Amino acid sequence: MFKVRVLNQENIKKVLDMESVINAVEKVYVLKFEKKADVFPMVFHEFERGVADMDIKSGYLEDEDIFGLKLVSWFGDNSKRDIPPLIGTTLVFDGKTGVPKGLLSAEHVTGMRTGAAGAIGAKYLARKNSESMLMVGTGHQALFQIGAVLTAMPGIRKVMVHSPRTKGKAEEFCISAKDKLEKMFPGIALKAVFEPAAKLEEAVKKSDIIITATPSREPMILKDWVKPGTHISCIGADMSGKQEIDERIYETARVFVDDWGQAASVGETETAVKKGIVGMDEPLPEIGEAIAGKIQGRIGDADITVFDSTGIALQDLMVSKLALDMAESLGIGETIDL
Repeated sequence: MFKVRVLNQENIKKVLDMESVINAVEKVYVLKFEKKADVFPMVFHEFERGVADMDIKSGYLEDEDIFGLKLVSWFGDNSKRDIPPLIGTTLVFDGKTGVPKGLLSAEHVTGMRTGAAGAIGAKYLARKNSESMLMVGTGHQALFQIGAVLTAMPGIRKVMVHSPRTKGKAEEFCISAKDKLEKMFPGIALKAVFEPAAKLEEAVKKSDIIITATPSREPMILKDWVKPGTHISCIGADMSGKQEIDERIYETARVFVDDWGQAASVGETETAVKKGIVGMDEPLPEIGEAIAGKIQGRIGDADITVFDSTGIALQDLMVSKLALDMAESLGIGETIDL
């Protein structure tokens, strides 16, 4: 039998903070770029189009001596059953022996590492003097994205929020956003004002940083709306057919990805590849290359930059290891014999 540490969502909330998660995800991107980490092919199944799906992402972190996987399911109608729509489990194994090290609830880790990804895109690709942010989408991921961007870029003074599907949702979101962020991220500096954005085009034209986190299957943000100097972190496109921004933006933007294979096949980049705007034989640079200083992210203030974040298992593994290490040192969670 093996001693395995088990962490539920509440355990994980006690041991993770956004700044540490951002640092962990940055490290993962660099390790991947340096080929010290492997991402294995993703398994995806849609039970009912736009209603229920699942995916399995797995990988290996050589420097950390761990490998593992995360299985996440999304059942959109779960809210009617008083069950969270997003449910996930992560398994972490010892990279030298194969012995299981941890079993974790994946929901909070997923929220934190995905929020960190969007913020890292902004940190390395947006203008340093950026002051305004537009959050497109008011679902589960929105608060994580905003909290992460405000952590990484404390100079943000205005957060605009647009709900593409539900009228009035953005107003509702903005009323409670500060209170919720303070509970989720204790100590966060909330200097920004929150403003609902009814008209997406107007909000896009006023934004320095745009984060999209929706299940959209058609472009919501058109090329002509995006002003010079804007950065966009695309979070929502994580399976084939999803799209949030006009593929023509790729014609002139500096675009970075988390994983070229995933981005080209299931990410925001998929449509640009299919339409020949981006060639499969000319892989887009990975964000880890910019973090490592091997390539310049933003060259000039007028650049439009894009980060296509499809989400990779390495993020989950690194953040899960961080949670397991912290939990062990603090005596949080349970250990079981497996």
